[in-house]
Amino acid sequence: MGWSVDDRSWERLRNAAVRVAQSAYAPYSGLRVGAAALVVDRPDAEGRTTGDEPWMVVGCNVENASYGLALCAECGLVSALHAQGGGRLVAFACVDADGRPLAPCGRCRQLLYEHGGPDLLVATADGVRPLAELLPGAFGPLDLPVPPRRAGLAAVAAGDPPVPPVPPGSPPTGATPSDGSGAS
Repeated sequence: MGWSVDDRSWERLRNAAVRVAQSAYAPYSGLRVGAAALVVDRPDAEGRTTGDEPWMVVGCNVENASYGLALCAECGLVSALHAQGGGRLVAFACVDADGRPLAPCGRCRQLLYEHGGPDLLVATADGVRPLAELLPGAFGPLDLPVPPRRAGLAAVAAGDPPVPPVPPGSPPTGATPSDGSGAS
């Protein structure tokens, strides 16, 4: 389902991104980056969405002397999103300290996809575009097999008995002891 964002909301996002860019830690590149997004569907304690009004989350880049460990503004934004209870991103803006739009890098497009999906609206230098246009053929959570833990929980929810976990260091099922006795 798409989301409509008015001009005033885009201006608020850009302004918030410029403000948070001032907090960026960028001693190596000097490029201070800020990101802001509108969020909906914050889950309550039982995991149901609350239906609250959209709210804003922000993040800034944090560089590191090893360069490869630098965190993009989008990383800070997603971390703040979950620190504040989670939700779904519906509109996103990323700018430098002067307010010029910046495109998310490939890694960050993937990160945004995980938390906003293909319909996330992204402000770019060429206008607002859905994330699906910036990351075609994206790989996401639905492309993964069901993790064993979730599969076990689904079985319990369906009434099947849970499979007990294998204690660490236990031999795999059907393995014989390594003492040569052949006893199993």
